[in-house]
Amino acid sequence: MAPDEERGRTGRTQPTMNHVAARAGVGLSTVSRVVNGDPHVSAAKSAAVQQAIEELGYRRNESARQFRTGATETVGLVIEDVTDPFFSQLSQSVEDVARDRGSMLLVASYRRENDRARQIIHSLSARRLEGIVVTPSERGDVSYYASELNSGLQMVFVDRPAPGHIADAVITDNRASCRDGVAHLIAQGHRRIACLSDRAHLYTTLERLAGYRDAIEAAGQTYDPALVHSSVPDDGQHKVALARMLDAADPPTAIFTCNNRATISVLKGLSLRDEKPALLGFDDLELAGSLTPGLSVIAQDPFAMGRIATEQLFQRIDGYRGPARTTRLPATLISRGSAERGRPR
Repeated sequence: MAPDEERGRTGRTQPTMNHVAARAGVGLSTVSRVVNGDPHVSAAKSAAVQQAIEELGYRRNESARQFRTGATETVGLVIEDVTDPFFSQLSQSVEDVARDRGSMLLVASYRRENDRARQIIHSLSARRLEGIVVTPSERGDVSYYASELNSGLQMVFVDRPAPGHIADAVITDNRASCRDGVAHLIAQGHRRIACLSDRAHLYTTLERLAGYRDAIEAAGQTYDPALVHSSVPDDGQHKVALARMLDAADPPTAIFTCNNRATISVLKGLSLRDEKPALLGFDDLELAGSLTPGLSVIAQDPFAMGRIATEQLFQRIDGYRGPARTTRLPATLISRGSAERGRPR
């Protein structure tokens, strides 16, 4: 059997490049050049080959091609949580760019487990992928990223910078965006603004809390640690912290949440309360405009983040060897009403 020949489930021999060449009346090398996208084949011969491919139903044997070239025309995406709306949109964007490039995309999530993240990276590398777009894990030994890069695997990091700035990264300008958002709350007359965030050690949390504090201190207010809480948003601790703050003698009149999961936790906690403070969330939500009042947010652009990261990955795959780049994208304040409630008298 020829290298590119295989049998289907019916047992019949599938068409090969030899069959295509015979049908098109060209040489085998011409078929190979057309299949691999060589632009130097004449228009007439290329059209004849394409017509023969369609008539015969020829499909390239990827296993044979990989054996010959050592490449898979496949890229990977490794993210923290595939169920998170932010990462879901980012994944869609990465897939779109990979598809336009003619590459397959393998997606995996490590669910906040550092050992799982390392296993996934090693597994994808062993499959000889051309490159990976990855959200780096935040704790534990991350030296394996550098080891894989040194072995030739191309990587671009998203949402968080590359450890040690060893590779390209595409991130949101978290600090500046949050500073401007909290300043918007202050402009409505708020002087006690609570802040609920994800885990305190995360890069994004640290940057967003820094922006929150920048705005508080720039307005001449005193930063109050009692108004700040950081934990996994869906573990129940946010509900307890929110109740403690709102039941205090001097409760906050506005709340700033540092990601979409924290926003959802706060919305649940406020649902049974008559007195509702102003609320500004980081990350947009699908139904944010359907709430009453609409949810005001600082909206990242996960589609742009995924697109730029994947484009940079293919630049690296194609041979670009410039210094590591960090691209910071702005976030956008979207006013829908919840943050525009003035301070209660």
